[in-house]
Amino acid sequence: MWNILFDVVVLLSASLLLGALAEWLRQSAILGYLVAGMLLGPNTIGLISSPEAVETLAELGVTLLLFTIGLEFSWKRLRRTGRFGLFGGSAQVVITLLLAGSGALLLGLGARPAFAIGAMIALSSTACVLRMLVARSSLDSIRGRTSLGVLLVQDMAVIPLILLVTIMNDGGSAGQISLAVGRSLGAAMLLFGVFFILLNYIVPPLLNVGSLRGYRDLPILLAIVLGFGSAVAAHDLGLSPALGAFVAGMLMAESPYATQIRADISALRTLLITLFFSAIGMLGNPAWIAANWGAVVLLVLAIVIGKAIIVWSIMRLLGQTHRHALAAGLCLAQVGEFSFVIAEIARQRTIDGVTTGFLEHDLFMLVISSTIVTLFLTPFLVTNASRISNFSIGSFERLGIVRHAAAPREEAAEPHDNHIVIIGFGPSGSTVGESLSHIAERVIVVDLNHNLVRAAQRFGFDARIGDARAGEVLEHLNLTSAAAVIITIPDPETSRTIIQHIHDLAPHTPIIARLRYHLHRNELENAGAQVVIDEETSIGHRLAEALEELENTE
Repeated sequence: MWNILFDVVVLLSASLLLGALAEWLRQSAILGYLVAGMLLGPNTIGLISSPEAVETLAELGVTLLLFTIGLEFSWKRLRRTGRFGLFGGSAQVVITLLLAGSGALLLGLGARPAFAIGAMIALSSTACVLRMLVARSSLDSIRGRTSLGVLLVQDMAVIPLILLVTIMNDGGSAGQISLAVGRSLGAAMLLFGVFFILLNYIVPPLLNVGSLRGYRDLPILLAIVLGFGSAVAAHDLGLSPALGAFVAGMLMAESPYATQIRADISALRTLLITLFFSAIGMLGNPAWIAANWGAVVLLVLAIVIGKAIIVWSIMRLLGQTHRHALAAGLCLAQVGEFSFVIAEIARQRTIDGVTTGFLEHDLFMLVISSTIVTLFLTPFLVTNASRISNFSIGSFERLGIVRHAAAPREEAAEPHDNHIVIIGFGPSGSTVGESLSHIAERVIVVDLNHNLVRAAQRFGFDARIGDARAGEVLEHLNLTSAAAVIITIPDPETSRTIIQHIHDLAPHTPIIARLRYHLHRNELENAGAQVVIDEETSIGHRLAEALEELENTE
């Protein structure tokens, strides 16, 4: 056990150092994690003595990652991406899978390896792309919104793709595979039904029992039990553990606890995801890449250019300009983290004399190596997507390959959708909410008190249980498109913390804050509040007005 703990500490330490170096170089920290695993893994220094144990922990990281993706997923959010997300993303996954799989067949590979390679290349990296877009404040740009929509669809496609590759790995005829698919779909429906009943009719009443209602640890424990328990349940039903985790997260996303749970498990998620990418790095072999660099370069070029062209063509058909469509394609021109999961499932290995899997060693190493290289290219492609797109389309226009069009206007953030955010729904918050109920199109309320959240829901508001001091909670309130944020919390220290987080996330969104004591007014204004309602000053004015009214009546 201590050897495993030593390996984890060494791997996390190297990931910390190299991740920080990557961020300092304006790259994604994920690249540092990959390099850490590659350097310390069995194919290089070999400092990790128990790589299999680390890979097992990394599988837990994948499970929790899919659970959190389920928490993020919602049909409402997918619909907001419009035709570019739903239709464009679906077309991208299907067309890329078919073209990549067909290319593999033409090169002499069998049907199962061709399908697995097509499935891997069809997926892009949600973790890398979104991280880079957010870091550069580009998520609300046209290419950012398009990329987000496609990535959401890809995340949905992960589950059936993993399921199909798992079934193919067991072998059998076409009829046997069809029967296995039917059994898996039945088991998946059973799993969905059980978790739907559990999360909608059993768990909420238990958490709302008076003595348990204010106990913050229970929702956290619920998330951990659901995340890992759903994976175990899926495994026992013969399904992919990733499927169980995703289903549980997707159902949990509809509960009022979802916002706070995302924040509470972020630290555990960071730990396991770091191990996951480090374990991926351990699969890489610099010596193999050097010996087969020609094949790696050709496959990387095919992936980057091919995916960029596919997304460009689809988005252009859906009505985007050439420049915006190609920029989105460049952002998505890599192979994602879940492709490693598919590769590991399909990997050919011999255990106790029994051979399983259908991806031979050299083919597995080629795909893994090329995937790692595309992830290293991602920061450059995302950062320079608009610049490369403008240059390329300008060149194509001069050559007559595409028709000349007026240069697009500067990409702008989404316009305000007139929603108001109220943090704290006590007497002040409910009074504000009552006045807004007939004015604002949408009001989002955040409070830690279950009773106040239910009271806000009776107004018809989108009310969520959450601690607004956590940045992860605020990130899910669409602050950049909010008309205003109203903070009704009386504690000045808490308000100042929340205001600072909001100002960092959405510096142009107006903040209106309540303040009980005049002494702290400057603190809130310096933190970023545009309007501070000072109760002492307001009461003083009201008392003076009352006195004046009394004198006038005399």
